[in-house]
Amino acid sequence: MRPLHFTSLSFAVVLCAACSSQPPATWSYADAQGRANSPPDQAYPELFEAVQRGQVFTDQKHFVDALPNRDPAQIRADYLARRESPGFDLKAFVKANFTESGQAESPAPKPGAPIREHIDNLWPVLSRTYREVPQYSSLSPLPQPYVVPGGRFREMYYWDSYFTMLGLEQSGDKARVRQMVDNFAYMIDTYGHIPNGNRTYYLSRSQPPFFAYMVELQAHIEGDQAYSRYLPQLQKEYAYWMAGAQTLKPGAAAQHVVKLADGSVLNRYWDASPTPRQESWLQDVKTAEQTPDRPKQEVWRDLRAGAESGWDFSSRWLGDGKNLTTIRTTAIVPVDLNSLMYHLERTIAKACGTVQNVPCVQTYGQRADLRQRAIEQHLWKADGGYYVDYDWQLKQQRPNLTAATLFPLYTGLASAERAGRTADAVRSGLLRPGGIATTQVSNGQQWDEPNGWAPLQWVAVDGLNRYQQTALAEQIGTRFLAQVQNLYRDEDKLVEKYDVSGAGQGGGGGEYELQDGFGWTNGVTLKLLEKYGVSADSGSH
Repeated sequence: MRPLHFTSLSFAVVLCAACSSQPPATWSYADAQGRANSPPDQAYPELFEAVQRGQVFTDQKHFVDALPNRDPAQIRADYLARRESPGFDLKAFVKANFTESGQAESPAPKPGAPIREHIDNLWPVLSRTYREVPQYSSLSPLPQPYVVPGGRFREMYYWDSYFTMLGLEQSGDKARVRQMVDNFAYMIDTYGHIPNGNRTYYLSRSQPPFFAYMVELQAHIEGDQAYSRYLPQLQKEYAYWMAGAQTLKPGAAAQHVVKLADGSVLNRYWDASPTPRQESWLQDVKTAEQTPDRPKQEVWRDLRAGAESGWDFSSRWLGDGKNLTTIRTTAIVPVDLNSLMYHLERTIAKACGTVQNVPCVQTYGQRADLRQRAIEQHLWKADGGYYVDYDWQLKQQRPNLTAATLFPLYTGLASAERAGRTADAVRSGLLRPGGIATTQVSNGQQWDEPNGWAPLQWVAVDGLNRYQQTALAEQIGTRFLAQVQNLYRDEDKLVEKYDVSGAGQGGGGGEYELQDGFGWTNGVTLKLLEKYGVSADSGSH
């Protein structure tokens, strides 16, 4: 079994040769209101660029996760003073001034267990508690314990966590579900939105808005009081995604909001920072260098917006469908994002109903109705019989069929007739031996053919079942489940993504190696085992 690489640092006791023998100062979640450490590219920009451009580490994320052993301003000054000195060794300087990430905090479960038992045993391995972090860490503290995806992903991620939480509930850990909902509510209160993950370099963007689904899951566990408890945070997240809508003119966009020519208001992915992603800095710099006809800042914002979508990267966001240099994420109104916003509006209306706020119920209900009509008007491809994205700049639909077409079914906004036609399109266009493919385009990007991803399998299964498309739902669910079990049987691991073409292996493509662990795969696997069984534990030895 290949070892899992999880969080490196027992943060309260980090020691290094270049530090004093005293533990470093810490800052806690209670200190985080209104502040965050400067991300690495701002704290020591010259050193950051030298390390990333020089590829001191094979993974660009490694350095931004490393812990400075002393005040970053001192490290920066020291680097600037010494970098031109004869014999200066950049790698040695980094080693002396930073504590690397990468060591395991907990042993991985023993191989050979039934797959349910393996996943149940993985939850403690993937769990973290960081109410305090070292003073200069890029990690942001959180008040409650949480679960990370695994591998290089050593922090809590937004949309990953919902599917992980589905699995935690299946494993009987309802307390951890509540703790994670509370962490996300805390981030909304602290930062005004839920960041991509709890790192300082993720604060400029969010991810697909699944907080309403998390609240719904918590309400399923404890009752409707969960809706009223999290109503302020639901409304605050909604305000984040809708900022700028009130003053927007038709045919224009501002932040996450687009107003079409007919006055329809829809959402797009966007990032507040027009710079290379710190965790993929060199890749983004090179991509912009290959697009001399576009401003670099425009390319970088589109790359970051693609990361906010969770589909980083996919032909969905590419002008020519093939080359990353043609990325134009911010020009696209995505069907999945707007379906999730519809669900957020419906959830707020329901939460307002639990506190008898009738005007609020009416307001958000009306907004949901308007969005539903706009989705049906602009994102339904009548000649193909499925939902698509819309290019608001070119004023035309993006014609390709992708797994995002199932989100209107998942959120319940589609009519029965259109749900049936969408199911037909998915059956003929996306169904593969290992589940559903993400797209029909094979271009080396990880959110394209032949990869299939656990969250999209669950969206498909749940959405199709909602509209009584049970046979297709079962085909997708059992095929993906068999794929997960077969790889587990052969390699004793669950991975981030799978090749669903029938090759029987983990997925490929993208900016980093295939990761195992893996939070959302674990969660969806447990849900599918509950629903379809497939001899319950056929992935065991």
